[in-house]
Amino acid sequence: MTTTTPAPVTAPADSRKWWALAVVGLAQLLVIIDTTIVNIALPTAQADLGMSDVARQWAITAYTLTFGGLLLLGGRLADRLGRKNTLIVGALGFAAASALGGMATGSGLLIAARAAQGVFAALLAPSTLSLLTITFTEAKERAKAFGIYSAIMMSGGAVGLVAGGALA
Repeated sequence: MTTTTPAPVTAPADSRKWWALAVVGLAQLLVIIDTTIVNIALPTAQADLGMSDVARQWAITAYTLTFGGLLLLGGRLADRLGRKNTLIVGALGFAAASALGGMATGSGLLIAARAAQGVFAALLAPSTLSLLTITFTEAKERAKAFGIYSAIMMSGGAVGLVAGGALA
C-alpha cells in the first residue's frame, strides 16, 4: 500500500500579501499620477486662475519642499505610529488635498493644497516601502513584489501624462 502526502496548501496569509501589494501600489500610484497630472495641467490652470509665473512656480515648489523636507519625518512617524496607520492617513490626506487643489479658485489655495499634498505624500511614501519590506521577507518574493511595485509606479507616470493632457 502506498501513501501519498497531500500537496501543500498555500496559506491564506500568502494571498493577503499580494492584496497588500495591490493596496500599497495603488496608494503610491495616486501620488505619481497626481504629480504628473499637475505638471501637464498647470499651464492651463495658470490661465484659468489668473496665476502669475511666480505663483505657478510656487505650485510646483510647495509640493517639492514639503515632500522632500518631511520625508525622513514621515519614515520616523511610520516607525512610531505604525506603517499601516501612516499609510491610511497619508492616502486619505493626499486625496483630500488633491480634491482641494482641484477645487481651487485662486493661486493661494492651489499652492496651499500642493503643500498639503507634499506633507501627506511624505507620510505615505515611506510607509509603502517599509510595508513591502516587512510583508515580503523571502528574497524571491520580495524581488517579485518590488518589481511589480516599480511597474505600477512607472505606469503612473504615463497615466498621469495622458490624464493631465485630457484634463487640460
